[in-house]
Amino acid sequence: MLNRKTKDSFSHKHPILTVVIIEVLLLLAVFAAGAYSTIKELSYTSPVLISFIPIALVLIAYFTWKKKWNPLGFRKLNSIPAAGWLYYSPLLLILITISLKGMREISASEILFFIFFTLLVGFVEESIYRGLILKTLLPKGIPTAVITSSTLFAVTHVLNVLSGQDIFQTVLQIVYALLIGAVLALLMVKNQNIIPLILFHFLHNFIQFVGNDNSDVFIGYDLFILLVLAVHCVWLSLSLRKPPVSTRIDQAG
Repeated sequence: MLNRKTKDSFSHKHPILTVVIIEVLLLLAVFAAGAYSTIKELSYTSPVLISFIPIALVLIAYFTWKKKWNPLGFRKLNSIPAAGWLYYSPLLLILITISLKGMREISASEILFFIFFTLLVGFVEESIYRGLILKTLLPKGIPTAVITSSTLFAVTHVLNVLSGQDIFQTVLQIVYALLIGAVLALLMVKNQNIIPLILFHFLHNFIQFVGNDNSDVFIGYDLFILLVLAVHCVWLSLSLRKPPVSTRIDQAG
């Protein structure tokens, strides 16, 4: 049962507007950081660092001030029921698949940098899309919350078109992001814990950054992963039709 404070909150009264504001602010921050990095001729990781570090600090302050950590899924891993861990198995298959490309020559300092970088991205993007946006839209129904949050997650990857990336690769990445977003959102609804999602996001991006850049050779692997994600979406969707312990993220807090 929602308490009065939650009922009176702006996000509860205006969920769509809240989501629009969150997405617009995020895109503006990334665009501004990208423009600054282009002018200053900074590295390709600079736009994310410049925009995401302040965003991460704001999120941490907001979650602490409003006591949002637990309601947004920042819970101990033992809160996930034993049967619930089975639904993460396709994610492990994806990590194994993308690791098959091997690792390029990279220094220890670069590894440390990419650990920080990918943890930052994982925390910010999961907190926003599978945390704030998903939770805000859940009163509209699980399908609406999952589809909208995953679509917005994919939209942010359209920015890669601006970097001169091949159109096919860009479309592939958008579909890839859409399916991953849907899977992670469904897992969030299923197990109500965001920590495994952040860890997967971190490991997925880290392996991509330190791996060999031979996308043409591994296009078959990408298509295989898309198939795994599509099947995973169907599996999770069907599992949510069964009488679950809870099919919504706790709205208290």
